[in-house]
Amino acid sequence: MKLITRDTDYAVRAVCFIVRHKERVISVTELVKKLKIPRPFLRKLLQALSKKGVLGSHRGLGGGFSLAKPANKIFLVDLIEIFQGPLKLNECFFKKITCPNVKRCLLRKKIDNIERYVQDSLKSITIASLLK
Repeated sequence: MKLITRDTDYAVRAVCFIVRHKERVISVTELVKKLKIPRPFLRKLLQALSKKGVLGSHRGLGGGFSLAKPANKIFLVDLIEIFQGPLKLNECFFKKITCPNVKRCLLRKKIDNIERYVQDSLKSITIASLLK
């Protein structure tokens, strides 16, 4: 199990770079050179971030990406959900069907507590806090 996938990791790096240079629009070419992320892969990530309102996209000469909202309003958990879906440590599946013991399972209760703790912790991390 990975808590942070490659997509999310690259997205966090790209957003952090854009935040550090928030006074201007950042081109995909510049991001590719500075972050060493393959161009098609990075474009897909940036488009998803733009679609979800994290970044603004600018077309044409001098185009690229900029922040659509302040760095202290962009939470790590939001980026995780964009690229990975809701945070779940365990789906409680047995042969592709929901486990019949999910309601009575003692381990499930412990895992639910851990999931809540991890989610609460991630909700407190903003892009701005990562750059301090």
